[in-house]
Amino acid sequence: MSKLVIVGTVAFDAIETPFGKTDKILGGAATFIGLAASQFNVDGAIVSIVGGDFPKDDLKMLEEKGMDISGLEVVEDGKTFFWSGKYHNDMNTRDTLITDLNVLADFNPKVPENYRDAEVVMLGNLHPLVQLSVIEQMDSPKLIVLDTMNFWMDSALEELMSVIAKVDVITINDEEARQLSGEYSLVKAAHKIMEMGPKYVVIKKGEHGALLFSDDDVFFAPALPLEEVFDPTGAGDTFAGGFTGYLAKTGDYSYNNMKNAIINGSALASFCVEKFGPERLLKLSNSEVHQRLQQFKSLTQFDIKLT
Repeated sequence: MSKLVIVGTVAFDAIETPFGKTDKILGGAATFIGLAASQFNVDGAIVSIVGGDFPKDDLKMLEEKGMDISGLEVVEDGKTFFWSGKYHNDMNTRDTLITDLNVLADFNPKVPENYRDAEVVMLGNLHPLVQLSVIEQMDSPKLIVLDTMNFWMDSALEELMSVIAKVDVITINDEEARQLSGEYSLVKAAHKIMEMGPKYVVIKKGEHGALLFSDDDVFFAPALPLEEVFDPTGAGDTFAGGFTGYLAKTGDYSYNNMKNAIINGSALASFCVEKFGPERLLKLSNSEVHQRLQQFKSLTQFDIKLT
């Protein structure tokens, strides 16, 4: 089993969807990534920052889930990053109501010494210079996965391009892939992005699944049809945690094994949306995960007679 370094926010969220609303609850990219990766019992470390207002019980929970938090800095006289958003009826679009960077504004990530030899690095959505700083602290990782968004394409494109040139896999949604590449066709977009540096491109399409591109190969993983979606917050990060957690567990970074990682990430993301925040992930059992993977298999497996 390989070590996994997870970089991203550990935060507070306040969420409103057509199904209800929450006060401040646990959130943040690194939280969702870490909880998803913990399903594979990986040796993972979270690199992030919180304020003195962050509950000690939540720090303890991350440790109990098997995450090393020695790289999670606590600024006792500071406040934790806070995001508030409201989702529209289609659950695919949302309005950001509040973004308080707080301690994140001065975040200088420090990867613990005993994790600098990690084989897998998951760079959650943060400023590209923060992501670059983490890459520079690592020895020789075998797989660096990058998550980013259109905000950084608009505000820090040059720095983002420097990071993209150094990673093996980039995960973005279809809208972001089109913006980054200037191509409408996702096939053309993926190939243009691969020319920027990554060997693999994962394009997330929300309720319509995910695409994995490598050279001339394409793999499509559907999203599991769900009766109810309560909160999409963190689903993309949960997908990334399942994807990298599975790869770290298996130590196989081939294209064929990435197909398995995509399915595992999609399965875990399908749980995430069933409750607000990370609530569903916190109570997830191995048997539930196995059953959902079986559902994915049934969804995609069929016999066809070719004439």
